[in-house]
Amino acid sequence: MLFFVVLALLNGVLIGTSRTVNGRLSTRKGAFRASVWNHVVGFVFLSVVLLVLRAWPDVTDAPVAAYAGGVFGALFVAVNSYVFPRLGAMSASVLVISGQVLSAVIIDCVQHRALPAPIRLAGVVLVLLGLGLPRLSARLRQREIHPCPTEKK
Repeated sequence: MLFFVVLALLNGVLIGTSRTVNGRLSTRKGAFRASVWNHVVGFVFLSVVLLVLRAWPDVTDAPVAAYAGGVFGALFVAVNSYVFPRLGAMSASVLVISGQVLSAVIIDCVQHRALPAPIRLAGVVLVLLGLGLPRLSARLRQREIHPCPTEKK
């Protein structure tokens, strides 16, 4: 289990790095071009890996709905490439993670046809509150730098 936790954390680091690289490319070439390069290079890389492993997939075996993942992935990269340089790494990441947490709760509710256990909902609330702390901290720092003008009497 620890292996999967470490692998997931490493994946998060790679995603954050990828977003930063794509965001910079987006400012030079545009969000959709950055997304195309991301996916072309990713396709070539995965193709080489699959050829080396001799594990080329049978694309006719996948259900039609599986192809939606490619569309969502491409949009994800394009939108991230667009918003990352405009919102900054921290804000964009916090908003993306918040959306992922909320959609995960909805997906689990639909799949299990029930609300998550109260302890899981409490965990989601804590995660979302934790994700919002950097924004709150930034606002408080901003107020220290630029305090509201006091009214004269």
